Amino acid sequence: MNDDGTGTDERAGGGQPADDPERAAMLREVAREVRDDSDEAERVAAILFRVSDLYDPDEETDPESIYRNMRTILRVTERGTLERDRDGK
Repeated sequence: MNDDGTGTDERAGGGQPADDPERAAMLREVAREVRDDSDEAERVAAILFRVSDLYDPDEETDPESIYRNMRTILRVTERGTLERDRDGK
């Protein structure tokens, strides 16, 4: 973790989060606690699980790929289907 408490390691390529298995475990535990029967809680839990991958040394991901993945999930959820809209949205 940097002196500013951000948890990033500048040596790891321009501010990529450093491997921190304890932080990954904590995020996953919070995700399990947040999850309930509501759709909103499930989405928040999914986001927390994906963000936890940034700190897991066994996962190869970056903030941009997590953002794209979560954006796709939220768009599909909003549309209610995996099929693309006919007007190209």
